[in-house]
Amino acid sequence: MRLGLSTNMNAHSAKEWAETMQALGCRSVVFPLDCSADEALVDEYVKEAKAHDLLIAEVGIWRNALATDPAERRKNIDYSIAQLRLAERIGARCCVNVAGAFGARWDGGYKENFTKEAWDATVAMVQEIIDAVNPKNTYFSLEPMPWMIPTGPEEYLKLIQDVNRERFAVHMDIINMINCPDRYFFQEEFLEKTFSLLGSRIKSCHLKNVRLLDGFTFQLLECDCSEGCFNLERYAELASKADADMPMIIEHLANDEAYRQSIAYTKERLAAYL
Repeated sequence: MRLGLSTNMNAHSAKEWAETMQALGCRSVVFPLDCSADEALVDEYVKEAKAHDLLIAEVGIWRNALATDPAERRKNIDYSIAQLRLAERIGARCCVNVAGAFGARWDGGYKENFTKEAWDATVAMVQEIIDAVNPKNTYFSLEPMPWMIPTGPEEYLKLIQDVNRERFAVHMDIINMINCPDRYFFQEEFLEKTFSLLGSRIKSCHLKNVRLLDGFTFQLLECDCSEGCFNLERYAELASKADADMPMIIEHLANDEAYRQSIAYTKERLAAYL
């Protein structure tokens, strides 16, 4: 596996970015530029990534391509297409988004997210984005979420079958799929099932942790790798078996110092898989 961070550590140039990431122990990265960047600058970042053995794991989208407002939806689909073109150009492992939400919050949980309309719209959206680019060097992927499809491995597998595009693959965030007592308390079994069904299709993973809060009702808190009780060793082992160069990206921390502390802790804890 190749550890990485979802931040650029406030770097001001391609060389500073790559040197900082390498010094921290990163061997994979989230590409810090988007489709609006100058091509020469994009090439500079790609060059420095290669020179410092940094695998470009992800180009992110993070916009609601299922927005209920037609104009917003069109704008976000067009941006998704442009980001996938960028991922194709630089040979990123994948271009990733969430499916999208049928409500005010772009990544929010709504009943409508689980309707047949939402499923069909997601399939059509993914097909449109992939067909517009016809990628050969990258994959389009959706990050699983607790409250929008795909919420689990069986759903993801069905989505892959319905989309029916070779360049649709899996972005794995196992913690996002821990959304009920069964998956929380029987996490090893859930890990085994998930990688059994999806392992060969996974192109990049997020790395974090989760813990159960004491209050009612059932409340789970996403947290840093050092603060939860998820079996990160088994996660890393299965990810590494699926792909020896699997990117594992630490995300959702408050500031750069928190990222420094987290990667130092994670390198020590998961040393056997690095």
